[in-house]
Amino acid sequence: MEKLILDQTFKGQKYTEDRLPRAEYENCTFESCDFSKGYLDNQTFLECEFIDCNLSNANIVNTTFKEVKFSHCKLMGLAFNTCNTFLMDFSFFDCNLSFSIFTDLKLVSQVFVICKMEEVDFGDCDLSKSKFDECDLERAIFSRTNLEKADLSTALNFSIDPDNNTMAGAIFSKDNLSGLLQKHKLKILK
Repeated sequence: MEKLILDQTFKGQKYTEDRLPRAEYENCTFESCDFSKGYLDNQTFLECEFIDCNLSNANIVNTTFKEVKFSHCKLMGLAFNTCNTFLMDFSFFDCNLSFSIFTDLKLVSQVFVICKMEEVDFGDCDLSKSKFDECDLERAIFSRTNLEKADLSTALNFSIDPDNNTMAGAIFSKDNLSGLLQKHKLKILK
């Protein structure tokens, strides 16, 4: 049985070589911790918060994230598609998620706020009712993605092919509609 760690705060810790002890972390806060290229595989995080942490290129195979908040974090190159998908629930505020992979995940009503998401892969992902609030989606991949009722009205730099994605009821602003027309190589004047 996994060790249970409750209501702890981890501040300024470095887990790049020495791994975070394997446990079930519940209602814990990780602040200014460095997990980059480290091992977070097979961990369980329930109602935890990561603030100003670097998790770039960490191994998160079979990791459980349930009601986890990421704020001001670097999460570059994470393969979220390798996580334990049971009860998966997380939110992102002012994070860098560039080069991360969300393929094949069911992320209904997912919220991304002020995130840098260059070349993120959302292929075959269910993002229905999700919100991309002021997110930079430059070269992000949307292929066979469910974006029904998703809100991209304040998203930037995206290129989405409406013929290759499900988009009924998706919300855009007149200022970012060009992201839906790029495949046609049209010149749109403002």
